[in-house]
Amino acid sequence: MADPQPSDRGLVPAAGPSVPDAPSAPSAPGTLRASHADRDLVVEQLRVAAGDGRLSPEELDERLELALTARTYAELATLVGDLPAAGTAVSSASLSPTSLSPVVAPSAPKDLIRLHCSSGRAERRGRWVVPNRMDLKVSSGHITLDFTEAVIVQRMLHIDADVRSGHITLITKPGIVVDADDVTVRNGRVQVRAPWGTDVPELLRIDVAGKCGSGHISARPPRRSFWQWLRRAPRPYAIAA
Repeated sequence: MADPQPSDRGLVPAAGPSVPDAPSAPSAPGTLRASHADRDLVVEQLRVAAGDGRLSPEELDERLELALTARTYAELATLVGDLPAAGTAVSSASLSPTSLSPVVAPSAPKDLIRLHCSSGRAERRGRWVVPNRMDLKVSSGHITLDFTEAVIVQRMLHIDADVRSGHITLITKPGIVVDADDVTVRNGRVQVRAPWGTDVPELLRIDVAGKCGSGHISARPPRRSFWQWLRRAPRPYAIAA
């Protein structure tokens, strides 16, 4: 008579060798978070590209707003992907956490610019190079400095202002900080408006010092044209404070 076969019940299988968990895949470079310095670099490259005629003013404004709010390298790369990598901008392939192409400045800034206005107007608009210092004197005229398309190659501008009965107007945009605490006011007015708040990365700090007699010194965003107002277009750079 054959021996009875042992039952499989109650048998515990032998433990095999443990298999380690597979390592998690590293994050793609484009998904890594960008820093303020990365955003500043792309912003400057966009400005230079616009000055070279590669971007229209409308395209520059749109891309600048996206660059200032970009969170990852991939978002920044899309803003410069159609710009040449040599000289003025980086390509999307070269934009990474460890390598960003340097910006070539179009020209060196002057150390000092003097604008003295008695009863006329003096302006700086378009693509002008911001100097290190400015000496502004106004008797009864008007000086306007428009920084919306200016070429910024350093982070600080000092302005010595002497206003008797005229006006000095600084037209700014997100990233430009104006400090006018060192201006002595007699009968005039000093007003600084920055509706975009303080969370925007700082591109340029303007320190204004001097005196204001019966005129005024103001820093503000650009205003809408009549047709923009008529069409109820949004205010330029109207970012929530």
